[in-house]
Amino acid sequence: MDIDAWLWWLIGATALGIGLVITAMPELGMLAVGAVTAALVSGVLGGGAVAQVVVFAVVSTALIAVVRPVARRHRTQRPEHLTGVDALKGKQAVVLERVDGSGGRIKLAGEVWSARSLDAGRAYDAGQEVDVVDIEGATAIVM
Repeated sequence: MDIDAWLWWLIGATALGIGLVITAMPELGMLAVGAVTAALVSGVLGGGAVAQVVVFAVVSTALIAVVRPVARRHRTQRPEHLTGVDALKGKQAVVLERVDGSGGRIKLAGEVWSARSLDAGRAYDAGQEVDVVDIEGATAIVM
């Protein structure tokens, strides 16, 4: 039983794809794409062994050279749209019940939050506007 070269390339691509799923290493996915391309060169274009290996090497190297820097740049950038408590930091709130170092209540983004003053010696009376500097659990830290 003789297996064609294109089938070996697909078996290799499948193995690399399984490795990608198990290890979450994106480079394995790029190598798998190179193997699929080499399978196409073998099966569709009828390229020889040298052409298959060259196409595999060129496609895999090009993908790694192009995709890795883009992925690294996206991984290090802060998200443009903050969500959750990160989106509330820096917002203004209105004091509902006196806020001091031990506690109080504010209205922040349409919701009532427990709050305490960043400076324990500082107090804010009802009606005053304050800035949220941090969120600790369910308590807003204001100044």
